Amino acid sequence: TSAYSSPAKSLGDPGITPLSPSHIVKDSDADDAVEQLFLVVVAIDFGTTSSGYAYSFTKEPECIHVMRRWEGGDPGVSNQKTPTTILLTPERKFHSFGYAARDFYHDLDPTESKHWLYFEKFKMKLHTTGNLTMETDLTAANGKKVKALEIFAYALQFFKEQALKELSDQGGSDFENTEVRWVITVPAIWKQPAKQFMRQAAYKAGMASPENPEQLIIALEPEAASIYCRKLRLHQMIDLSSRAPVNGYSPSDTIGTGFTQGKEHVRRNRQSRTFMVENVIGEIWSELEEGDRYIVVDSGGGTVDMTVHQIRLPEGHLKELYKATGGPYGSLGVDYEFEKLLCKIFGEDFIEQFKIKRPAAWVDLMIAFESRKRAAAPDRTNPLNITLPFSFIDYYKKFRGHSVEHALRKSNVDFVKWSSQGMLRMSPDAMNALFKPTIDQIIQHLSEVFDKPEVSNVKFLFLVGGFAESPLLQQAVQSAFGSRCRVIIPQDVGLTILKGAVLFGLDPAVIKVRRSPLTYGVGVLNRFVEGKHPPEKLLVKDGTRWCTDVFDKFISADQSVALGETVTRSYTPAKPSQLVIVINIYSSEQDNVSFITEPGVKKCGTLRLDLTGTDASVPNRREIKTLMQFGDTEIKAMAVDVATSKSVKVGIDFLNY
Repeated sequence: TSAYSSPAKSLGDPGITPLSPSHIVKDSDADDAVEQLFLVVVAIDFGTTSSGYAYSFTKEPECIHVMRRWEGGDPGVSNQKTPTTILLTPERKFHSFGYAARDFYHDLDPTESKHWLYFEKFKMKLHTTGNLTMETDLTAANGKKVKALEIFAYALQFFKEQALKELSDQGGSDFENTEVRWVITVPAIWKQPAKQFMRQAAYKAGMASPENPEQLIIALEPEAASIYCRKLRLHQMIDLSSRAPVNGYSPSDTIGTGFTQGKEHVRRNRQSRTFMVENVIGEIWSELEEGDRYIVVDSGGGTVDMTVHQIRLPEGHLKELYKATGGPYGSLGVDYEFEKLLCKIFGEDFIEQFKIKRPAAWVDLMIAFESRKRAAAPDRTNPLNITLPFSFIDYYKKFRGHSVEHALRKSNVDFVKWSSQGMLRMSPDAMNALFKPTIDQIIQHLSEVFDKPEVSNVKFLFLVGGFAESPLLQQAVQSAFGSRCRVIIPQDVGLTILKGAVLFGLDPAVIKVRRSPLTYGVGVLNRFVEGKHPPEKLLVKDGTRWCTDVFDKFISADQSVALGETVTRSYTPAKPSQLVIVINIYSSEQDNVSFITEPGVKKCGTLRLDLTGTDASVPNRREIKTLMQFGDTEIKAMAVDVATSKSVKVGIDFLNY
């Protein structure tokens, strides 16, 4: 049956009809298994451009260890994370991940390399694919397609093995997967199918299983950042808006040098790779009072997402005030502008060909650009040089019959010159122009968020994520919003999410209230009311007139839901003798939904309660209780036959319908 088929006609069952007025219960007697005791929490920040993991032992939660230093590493790019790149052999078996994958692929002979499957920046596919399923494909650099689920599972399995190996080496004995609670971070603006996709990939990688789902937590990136920001001490951040010296530097040099000196200070302690998180609320936090609001802007490689939180004292729990928003405005946008610039100078036909014929050299060129991109700053005066790979220069001459130098002279692109050392020389203005479209979109989006009534009088803006390291973005955010709130950047901003995710895994209950991203309900039959119900929805069964396809709402998009909150509805089979009861669950991004046939309503779960073989002396109006538990990043549903206590449970599923 199609996703839009009417529940009344599906499987030939007459469906269910509401029995009681709706009521909401707080689920105090949570029937979940007793909290399992894990020895360690490992968080994986699976980023668009780079990834990493960090961990903490539950016995000493104040120490967060960031993963071992990786082999490889690029000039001008220092971080604890590894590029999110993966290489499969021509037989489609996993070969390597990160720098190792990139370097190996790079060293292959071009005749060889076209058979190998190399993937980078593939996480964005989960954000951009409208109808994501378990079958969605990813395209490798050589144009071949592989199932996305396999690639994600390989990547997670790689991190799982690295982390277990590091834990075993450290403890001197083999560390079992069962002793680990895993946390994987995803952008808050991802739609539910993408979040579920990550969970499925993790099951495939053997981190947890459908029988033991609690072993894996899917955490939202800005929430993780928010949790970490609560712990910040003054010496661990840069306050762009303060006129007072930060870390003993005066404001004039804060943005540029304060950042590097700050980094130096961190780097000296980096050898240990262990961060102490003092079990205190940081000084900034202590200035926040009950009900104060702050916004976390998580700007990464692929997406930027923003979450507005409010403090609830005394425990300092967080309440999400405004549902996560954002979009694909990550630093990839800057790479894309650079590619457009190259197309303008050398011709789109050449760039397309070059990417296909010399994929490794293209990767090289983008690496060279990456380190220059990180050198861009608002007050920079000297030009930025980007080395063109030899094969670029060579291939261009073959392709066009004239030199790269000639192309640059002819292209009349201002601010980009050819230097005799074989480099593209960009003026700072030209580089800043590449950032402008992406930064403008971020500022524009933030302005819209700031104009929302829920977002009035925000005290702080925390800028986190890898792109937050860019002085250009820092300056733009500060000049746009510095008068409305204090703009604060944690010191090792690229690791903020990773550390927050570890803290979240140690205490998942810290986020108390979320906003539901979707409206959820079930398909039911109502007694047909002339004049109220559309005539085409009339169904006559055994002399009773029913209105079919009614959407009975459980929760609305953007409604607040407390963690573990359960919404209960009671139904009765439309036909008393019915023994198999099928309840279809639907979701929509719209608030007001009357019928499951409306555009944008998607089926996302089925509860099938089979009551055959139960005692026949059941009351003639059987009561079927349906419960939906919200608030976690995953949603659970359950149906119970009140007379026999027979029940069935299901996780909401967005991938298989």
